[in-house]
Amino acid sequence: QVQLVESGGGLVQPGGSMRLSCASSRTIFRVSAMGWYRQAPGNQRELVARVTSDGIINYADFVKGRFTISRNAAVNTVYLQMNSLKAEDTAVYYCNVNSFATGDYWGQGTQVTVAS
Repeated sequence: QVQLVESGGGLVQPGGSMRLSCASSRTIFRVSAMGWYRQAPGNQRELVARVTSDGIINYADFVKGRFTISRNAAVNTVYLQMNSLKAEDTAVYYCNVNSFATGDYWGQGTQVTVAS
């Protein structure tokens, strides 16, 4: 069974940086996209950033210019570099991998807290 394992969350001060990583326990075939979503208390899960198998990247407006998504497609690993963090970035961040063949995979989530 495939598991996505996230790491890199924690507490950071406003204006600080943090890097999230997500690795798959097994190879996922025919990946269409890899990405990061987040969910704050009382809110729905929302897209943060996503990169397709063709290398097309989409960012949510609220992270443009601050966050950067990257990937190592060969090993089904995706990263999220977060700079200039704000209190409103506080949320649980989830990794997602979508496969044309087998559908969506989700990580367990990692808490990111931005506070002084």
